[in-house]
Amino acid sequence: MNLLSFSTDPKPWTVEESTFVYAEPWLTVRRDAVRLQNGGYIPDYYTLEYPDWINVVAVTKGGELVLLRQYRHGIKQVAYELCAGCVDPGEQPLEAARRELLEETGYGGGEWRLLMTLSANPGTHTNLTYSYLALGVEKRQEPDLELTEEISVHLVELQELLPLLDGGQVLQSLHMAPLLRYWLMESTLKAR
Repeated sequence: MNLLSFSTDPKPWTVEESTFVYAEPWLTVRRDAVRLQNGGYIPDYYTLEYPDWINVVAVTKGGELVLLRQYRHGIKQVAYELCAGCVDPGEQPLEAARRELLEETGYGGGEWRLLMTLSANPGTHTNLTYSYLALGVEKRQEPDLELTEEISVHLVELQELLPLLDGGQVLQSLHMAPLLRYWLMESTLKAR
């Protein structure tokens, strides 16, 4: 079996009609009428349009992860998270990640690279989440939070990360995935 052969992949659907049902800065809902390549027809396929998102696995020069604790009204709980946010119009994802880390945590600098690109739900969401790894960050200023943000910053040792993840302390799946990837990368390096 050749995993790289895509010749039998399904083809993109044909959009026959598209209407915006609701359009606000933080939530845009679009209804499409789509035709599948096999002849099937879906008259009401709903899609959520969002700007692209970023998050940052930030690690200090001392090897501590910079995590946040934040209340999330949807689930009415406080949990650990990564620094995260939206990519503003005209902004590149890396620029947004650097900006958000400095604003939300006061940390900056270091060496940055793209860790992974994810979709919250590729069936209904139009955007992507760009997860960055920032190594060697340092405190540069106090956080500069918006009135809609109530965040506490926590430095977490690598050995504390897996118990947080296993213990249900990180609930955001788009944050769990890059944290697990970082933990696996570090664990593999230490095992060599």
